[in-house]
Formats: sequence, structure tokens, C-alpha cells
Amino acid sequence: MKTIGIIGGMSWVSTGLYYKYLNTGINEKKGGLSSARIIMDSHNFDEVIDIISQGNEESIVELIGSSARRLEKAGANFILICTNTIHKFAEEIEKSISIPLINIVEVTARSIKEHGSGKVLLLGTRLTMEDGFFKNFLEENF
Repeated sequence: MKTIGIIGGMSWVSTGLYYKYLNTGINEKKGGLSSARIIMDSHNFDEVIDIISQGNEESIVELIGSSARRLEKAGANFILICTNTIHKFAEEIEKSISIPLINIVEVTARSIKEHGSGKVLLLGTRLTMEDGFFKNFLEENF
């Protein structure tokens, strides 16, 4: 079984849902007492929001990139970021590691295409909704 690296804490509620769904999925697939192999690096979302509100994108990329590097060094086979908002920086973060970063924006676009959905609803933080990175990617890939 592969080891999943998760970058969490943005928010802890979202991280808890990722943890629950990852383990539920593994248990449904493998049965018994099976659960996911997970390594987590968690942040204080209040500190992350402070950095974002200052407009310091380089600091966010470095902060989350350092988490990704720690997870890779600890043995993760791939990485998930447990929030939509930070995926704005996914391409830059992925450059700092040699393992895959699963980009929720790309996965969402692929799923929408596979299901033939004509209209979708996006809910997210103010940055996710106002910045347009998620919406623009979806529009460019349909």
C-alpha cells in the first residue's frame, strides 16, 4: 500500500474530512480493519491566513513547499493538500518535490468531464472564489 502525505490544518475541519474519507475508502476496498497509510504535516490556519492576507505568495509557496519536502523525506509516495485555496500555488509547490502532488483542481476538472456535467457549483474561501484560479482552470479545460 502506498503512503499518502497530507498537508493539513487549513482548516482542521477539512483535514478531518480528508482523513475520514481516505480511511473509509481504503476500508471499503480492502475490508477488515484496513486503513490508509498516512503521514500528515499540519499547519495553524490562522497563521496561513495572515500570510495570505499580506499578499505574500512566495512565503505561502515556501511554507507549504517545506511541508511537502518533509512528507517526501518521511516516505510519502504522493501528496494531498487538504484545502482548495492553497491549490492556487500547487504548480510552484510541486516543483519543490520529486513525488506527485495531487492537484484538486485538475482532478475536479477530470471528474466533471468524465461525468459530462454541464454546470457545476464551486464553493470555497474568499480567495478561491475571488481569485479565479479554480474557475479559470475549469473554463480552460472544457
